[in-house]
Amino acid sequence: MPVISRFLGIVIYLHWRDHAPPHFHARYQDQEIAVDIETGNVTGQMIPKAVALIQEWRELHKTELLVDWSLAEQKRPLERIPPLE
Repeated sequence: MPVISRFLGIVIYLHWRDHAPPHFHARYQDQEIAVDIETGNVTGQMIPKAVALIQEWRELHKTELLVDWSLAEQKRPLERIPPLE
């Protein structure tokens, strides 16, 4: 489970053998969600403020996320993505 970013207590990661559509996982405290990279659709439960921060970060880094998804499909090392500032 390669971590690609961390900010404000939120950990963002991809799974090497994950299924389509392209998505990433986010953990905050004991809560976890999966987020569709293109649409922002969320699966799972997390406090709304954390979800809003994750969505803001996703919009800023959609291109990098899709590159990392492609790298994960090829089982290549992933690139770190800058945190939300």
